[in-house]
Order: sequence, then structure tokens, then C-alpha cells
Amino acid sequence: MIDVPLSVLEVAPVAAGANAGEALRHTTELARRTEELGYHRFWVAEHHNMPAIASSAPAVLIAHLAASTSSIRVGSGGVMLPNHPALVVAEQFGTLEALHPGRIDLGIGRAPGTDQVTALALRRTMEGLSAEGFPRELTDLMNYFSGEQPGPITASPGLGQQPAVWLLGSSGFSAQLAGLLGLPFSFAHHFSAQNTLPALALYRQHFRPSRFLDKPYAMVAVNVFCAETDERAHWLAGPAGLSFLRLRSGRPQPLATPEEAAAYPYTEVEQEFVAQRLEGQAVGSPETVRRQLTHLLERTGADELMLTTMVYDIEDRVRSFELVAEQVAGGLRRDA
Repeated sequence: MIDVPLSVLEVAPVAAGANAGEALRHTTELARRTEELGYHRFWVAEHHNMPAIASSAPAVLIAHLAASTSSIRVGSGGVMLPNHPALVVAEQFGTLEALHPGRIDLGIGRAPGTDQVTALALRRTMEGLSAEGFPRELTDLMNYFSGEQPGPITASPGLGQQPAVWLLGSSGFSAQLAGLLGLPFSFAHHFSAQNTLPALALYRQHFRPSRFLDKPYAMVAVNVFCAETDERAHWLAGPAGLSFLRLRSGRPQPLATPEEAAAYPYTEVEQEFVAQRLEGQAVGSPETVRRQLTHLLERTGADELMLTTMVYDIEDRVRSFELVAEQVAGGLRRDA
């Protein structure tokens, strides 16, 4: 049996009545505290046109977080490559790697992280809005770092300053591609739980050893809401469920308070939607969360877990990570 590394996925949630500046200060506070607690890496996600999320510029935020910490790995979960020219990503993350050598992760996704109208505003052309060009764009990006296929353009910084590259996914496409390229793979179990096991199977089935990895390395991102009691944990999880419901309904808003989420007049269909959102996640006391995460590890064989905790109050968010580090992590094991 071996210990399982635990990491953090953060979206800089903007709470109702607050602003982006406060959200980003809270994210910085969380990064510092989770470093103290021994978490392995701290990633920020790229989302756009979402009032409840302030992590729309991962490279900028990563630079700040890396400068505000000293040892924890900091990275993107992820950079949505279709939104950006590969050269720009190579220069941004080459700069980050030059500033903080050995601490930067470049997690790459192929979804836009937003709606199609916003994606078009980012890319300024319909070309590239589909996923068909993703493997080519990924190849271009990797070549800027490695120089394996020299061309007329040199990424500087970038060439020779490659961060740790991961592929992210919520379906089988990126899982298979990560395997074929011999890259580590992170699966978004926190919003696509039904696809977790098939995607991980594809990743392992198609894995080819590379200069990056000798064998597959899979990380699973999971929603975790940990509090002193099961009841309080479910209370704290309420705003995240309501936020996702509003997003899927085309009505994104800042993150509600637990009181607002509890008082919301859910229809029966909406209640079922929120319940499905939390299915397979970890919500409860430390004992409950340990049991749920152990079950997830047994099912997935994950090499690492990445916890995301979207709650209204920063003290409750920090406390959830403290409880996991102090009362859950030591009891998490998986077969070697």
C-alpha cells in the first residue's frame, strides 16, 4: 500500500456581495495554507463569462500564486488550448518556468471553458472552435518547448524551459491522446463522474512510455466538502449545487450563501439534477469523506486526487482542506 498525494483545484469563486479582488485574495490565502498543510500541487481553472469565477487568466494568476508560495507546485487545470495560439501559451509558461523552475504545471484542455459566443470572442474566428485541430495545436506547443521540429519561430522564454505538461479531460478523447503521447492525465470526475472509469481505462489501454513517463499516471479531480458533521458539510455544499444549476440553465450568478441555497425553490427535476451533481463526490465529516475517497480510489486506481471545494465562506473552504489534511489524508491508501 502507498500514500496518495492530494492536490487542489481552485476556481477563485466570487461570492455574492463580494468582488473579484476579494476572490483572488482568498485564493492566495488558500494556496498558502494548503502549502503549509502539505498538499502537492495547486491548480487554477480557466473559465470565461462566469460571474461566480475569477480564474479567467490562469497564467497571470499562477505567476502571483507561485510568487506568494515557496514549494507547492502551481499550475493550470487547465489552459484551454483552443482559446490561445500555441506560441502564446509556450511563452507564458516558459516565462513561468524560468521564474519558478521545477514548480510549474501546464494542464491543457481542449474545451473552451465557456459558451460558444464567448469562445468566438476569445479566438476572433470560427476556425479553431471545434476540437478537430487540438492534436495539431498540442504538437505545435510541445515543439515550441522542445525544439524537436525546428522552424522559423523560437519561443523565448519557452524553448528549453518546459513545465510539466498534463492533458485534462472529461471524456475519452483526451484520455486516449494522453496515453498515446505518454503524458500524465487528469480526469474531471467532479463534473463528469459517469465517464471516469471508461476514460481511465482508455488512458491506460493506449499508454505508450515516453520521455515524460514510464507508466501511466492518472489524477482524478473530485468535489470535496468536509466539515465537522455530515449535516454541515451538505449545508456548505448547497451553493455549489445551485451555482451549477444556474450555469446549466444559462443564468450564471455569483456564488450564493448557504442560506440562499437552502431556501431556493427547487423543482423536483432540479433537485434530482443537483443530487446527481454530488453523486460519487465526497461530502461529509472527516470519517464520511475518508470512506468516500477510499471508495473512489478503489474504483479508479488513481495515482493522485485533486480536491475542489467551492463554498461561500473562505474560512469554511480553508477548514475543509485542513480537516482532509489532518484527519483524512493519513488514512487514504491504494494498492501499489
